[in-house]
Amino acid sequence: MKKIILIIIILVFTAGCTNINKLSYDDIVNNITTISTKDNIYRTGYSYYLPRGMKVADSTLYNEVIEDANSKYYLYVDVVSFYKKITKEYEINNNAIYSSKINYNDKFGYVEVNLLKNDKYLVEIMYNYAKIEVVAYEKDIKKVVAYAMSILTSITYNNSVIENYLGEDIFESSEEKYDIFEIVGSDNYLQFTEDIEVTDEIRD
Repeated sequence: MKKIILIIIILVFTAGCTNINKLSYDDIVNNITTISTKDNIYRTGYSYYLPRGMKVADSTLYNEVIEDANSKYYLYVDVVSFYKKITKEYEINNNAIYSSKINYNDKFGYVEVNLLKNDKYLVEIMYNYAKIEVVAYEKDIKKVVAYAMSILTSITYNNSVIENYLGEDIFESSEEKYDIFEIVGSDNYLQFTEDIEVTDEIRD
C-alpha cells in the first residue's frame, strides 16, 4: 500500500495530474518525505527543490512567493532558528480541518489546515526551519500539501554561508519579526492576505 501511495504522489510532480485527492492527509504527509529530489533553486545559505509546474514569482533574502497554476505559496526560511537549533512543541489543534505533527529525520514541524472565508482554506506547513502558507480552495488542498512538503523537505542549509552572512552580532541582537512556530490562522493573517490580493489586482 505504501508503494502505491508513493507512486501516486510522485505522479503529482511528473504528470501534473493524479488521483491524489483520494489519499488522506496522513498518507501525503507521511510519504512525501521519501521522494528523492535534487535541488534546483539556490539562495544565500540554502537551496531547495522546486517541483515541475511551479515557478518563483518573487524572491527576497529569505522569503519567496512561489506559484503553481492555481495557488501562491508564501515561503519563509528561518536561518536564525536553524543556526541556533531552536525548537518548539506543536500542540494539535482539534478545531482545525487537519492538524498533525511532522517528525522525520530528526526534524520537526506541523501541518495545519483551517477554513477561512469565501470557501477558502489556509494551509500552513512548518518543517525543517521553514514555513509555507497557502490560501487555497478545497479541491486544491491536498495538491498544495504535497507540493509544500516536497519543497520543505528538500531544503538544504549551508552553515558556513549562513554564519558568514549573518555574523555573530546579528545572531545575538536579532529580534525575529516572524515566528514560524506560531499558527497564524487569524485576523492578522487574513488582513495580510487581503493586502496581497489588492496589490495583485492593482498590478493586473
